[in-house]
Amino acid sequence: MGRYVLAIDSGTTSTRSVVVDPDGRIVASASEQITQYFPQLGWVEHDPEEIWRGVLTTMRSALAHTSVRASDLVGLGITNQRETVVAWERATGRPVHRAIVWQDRRGADACATLQREGASTLVMARTGLHLDPYFSATKIAWILDHVAGLRQSAQRGEICVGTIDSWILWRLSGGRVHATDATNASRTSLMDLRRVAWDDELCRLFDVPREVLPSIERSESFFAETDADVLGGAVPITGILGDQQAALLGQGCVRVGQTKSTYGTGSFVLQHTGTQVLTETGSLIATAAGTENDAPQEYALEGSIFVTGAAIQWLRDALGIIDTVEESEALAASLEDNGDVWFVPALTGLGAPQWDPHARGTVLGITRGTTRAHLARAALEGIAYQTRDVIDEMNIQSRVALRELKVDGAATSNRWLMQFQSDVLGVPVVVAPHAEATALGVAFAAGVRAGLWSRHDELGALLGEGVRYEPTMSTDERDALYSRWTQALDRSRGWSQ
Repeated sequence: MGRYVLAIDSGTTSTRSVVVDPDGRIVASASEQITQYFPQLGWVEHDPEEIWRGVLTTMRSALAHTSVRASDLVGLGITNQRETVVAWERATGRPVHRAIVWQDRRGADACATLQREGASTLVMARTGLHLDPYFSATKIAWILDHVAGLRQSAQRGEICVGTIDSWILWRLSGGRVHATDATNASRTSLMDLRRVAWDDELCRLFDVPREVLPSIERSESFFAETDADVLGGAVPITGILGDQQAALLGQGCVRVGQTKSTYGTGSFVLQHTGTQVLTETGSLIATAAGTENDAPQEYALEGSIFVTGAAIQWLRDALGIIDTVEESEALAASLEDNGDVWFVPALTGLGAPQWDPHARGTVLGITRGTTRAHLARAALEGIAYQTRDVIDEMNIQSRVALRELKVDGAATSNRWLMQFQSDVLGVPVVVAPHAEATALGVAFAAGVRAGLWSRHDELGALLGEGVRYEPTMSTDERDALYSRWTQALDRSRGWSQ
């Protein structure tokens, strides 16, 4: 019998499944794209059934590329886009509305009302989160209020609501288990971060019935077994992690102060804080981290940047000034400097550390001499500067100075960006030696719970180290450029107001 782990990575734009062997190597993978729906300005939705079909297809396809069967799997792990929510009928499993995606801003007015009523202090102290439509609670309340009769059905216990991990777990288990893990629950604005439990006062505040919510389990737990029909045999589901906490583990950041940034549609910077809960973190947020077996719950400090890779896609898809994302690297490298052209990519507002939903994308410094190369470079620089915004706050709030930044995600293949990131931070940037840090992270979690590996701190030897970038920019130049960036940033603030 083999000893493998199957990991499902249900992301914002695609679903991927990978098979991981005992040496931590991905031996097979498969992926499918997810359709994005934009029914109104600021609204983003997914089809839950399409997500489920993608899970089924990619799992079966990944296994088909190997000789691995269900009986060879010691565990299955699920990682997912975190704040996205699904509601479905408990009796039939039928979704009652499209999934509302983490990027969706329809809860902004509800958050503004709660802010005026003085709820932000309670929410931050109890959950470690800001009052922002990014998080799940206002999304859940919106669905309950806008599907006819749904709130009444929810109060009768006829409706399940959860993040994407809960939806996938429900379907994998044949509707037997409605559960989530601490890392996903910590993103809802409904969980007491210290007690790792749903909070009745918060549920009342956001008008979310406790009856619809899943049970909260440890990230490394025996959640359920898959229905035999799913993979041709029952497989234990032994790990669930939100995608960024999975990447934190997949990058080997398991000790206090170790920090990673994942570059995707947005960017997410997480620093491990051990058992310390930093709920009074001001402009950053505190969140649950993956915790091995029966150890005390661990935490992380996080800065969520809403638009990074999406800015490069915007240059390609909306403006047509580049043909491929990869072209941005050559264009940026073709210039001696940025020509004093600055791009603040606040295309959906600003996340950490500004938390300004009314900010808007801003391009400054355009002259007759400005070219598409300047715009491409300004977009890449905007990614790096937003990351520094978060890191500077993180250094202050955690009181742990960054020594190196571990990075993963699609943008890490852009060598110009990675060097510039190191330059503006003034510390080394270390690229993950593998492209699947998120999937590997949850595979490690599931594998540790299943006994394939013993402890999190053993994973570093499996991971190795990728390309390392050392800073080459002088302190004076770094500070001068960053000062100019902050001027551009100020001009983007509050625009839509």
